[in-house]
Amino acid sequence: MSTKPLRLGTRRSKLAMAQSGQVAEAVSRVTGRPVKLVEITTYGDVSREHLAQIGGTGVFVTALRDALTKGEVDFAVHSLKDLPTTQPEDLVLAAVPVREDPRDAIVARDALKFTDLPRGARIGTGSPRRMAQLNAYARGHGLDIETVPIRGNVDTRIRYVHDGELDAVVLAAAGLSRIGRLDEVTDFLSIDTVLPAPGQGALAIECAAHDATLISALGELDDPFTRIAVTAERSLLAALEAGCSAPVGALADLLADGQIVNEMRLRGVVGTPDGSRTVQLSTTGPVPETHDGAMALGRELAAEMLAQGAAGLMGEQAQ
Repeated sequence: MSTKPLRLGTRRSKLAMAQSGQVAEAVSRVTGRPVKLVEITTYGDVSREHLAQIGGTGVFVTALRDALTKGEVDFAVHSLKDLPTTQPEDLVLAAVPVREDPRDAIVARDALKFTDLPRGARIGTGSPRRMAQLNAYARGHGLDIETVPIRGNVDTRIRYVHDGELDAVVLAAAGLSRIGRLDEVTDFLSIDTVLPAPGQGALAIECAAHDATLISALGELDDPFTRIAVTAERSLLAALEAGCSAPVGALADLLADGQIVNEMRLRGVVGTPDGSRTVQLSTTGPVPETHDGAMALGRELAAEMLAQGAAGLMGEQAQ
């Protein structure tokens, strides 16, 4: 077997480098080859516009995929929630490793929990999905909050709280875990309060479709349960014809009877950014045994959501 280093394409952010470093160690273990990180700057990293304005879909991905296609890197690591739902024919998702905590987390001043924030609290997030659900929860529970659009890396966002510009920010728990900053979390948002983005907490390892040897090696890192769950979530997103900047939340839970996983519950939500209108539905059934089965589950729930007016709530966020 070759001892030539494998080249892993990654974004330059602290979070991307951390999660790519973790994958690099795992890939090195299963292949017996060293792995070299190749830092790539994406449009989403350099643009100062809000993600909803630049479309969201693919802004952190295109440059990495271009490097793969040109043979400049051997494989790439993405946050799965950033991946467009259409898969290029010349690339393959070789592995979806075990998912981390999919929940969103609050980092608030004075160690406050979400429901303890003062009236008029300013909560920062770059996500229309989070805005819609936080505002809907606040409306339904008599809370008075203001959601504020922000950009920037994890350090920048948390600094808004430390500097007193915001009362709290919302971040993905998995990202905070990967960079060792879970101790800053003051509250984890229940799935019943805020559904995560489709694929949140999961990573995608992508390589060229023609490299059968590498696909086989990377496949050892694949977790079938995580893959089937995120496939259903992303199918729902695609069937709603929404990009990853749209206000869509989705989560597929695997339900176990003792040690045996026997059912999957898929939940989806769409809402207007001010939280005044939402469509939230769920479906539960046997765990899909195939990719096509997971895709069908997502499409079916999306069809029910569309029948209840989901498309009208996404407005210009729909792609």
